Amino acid sequence: RDSAEQLAEFDVQVLYASLDDAEKYAAFAEALGAVHPVVSDPDGVSARRYGVVALGGLYARRWTFYIDARGILRDVDREVAPATAGQDMVRRLERLGFPRRRAAEATPPAQAALRASATPAGGLPASPGR
Repeated sequence: RDSAEQLAEFDVQVLYASLDDAEKYAAFAEALGAVHPVVSDPDGVSARRYGVVALGGLYARRWTFYIDARGILRDVDREVAPATAGQDMVRRLERLGFPRRRAAEATPPAQAALRASATPAGGLPASPGR
């Protein structure tokens, strides 16, 4: 959320995912002022597919998945530092060559950068790689 303006410059969709149910995470996100959508995966189905489940499902690793517009996994950050995560995402998007939005662009983002702040969840690609 600290880098929301910088991330908004990219033609990407940032999603947060959580093992918590939607209601619990919505309250948490509201308290923090989160600006990105949250996907809930309380059964951990997608979390297992993305390999982020830890300690037998008690929590999920904090990883960031960078998935391009064609659904191809471009990179995974397995060492997310919460204090600098937003800035780190901006740098990684630049390094990977994700496009920036045009100032007057009114269409939805074409690329997807998935930040698995808790875990990937339902509605995401069935597997993280090809």
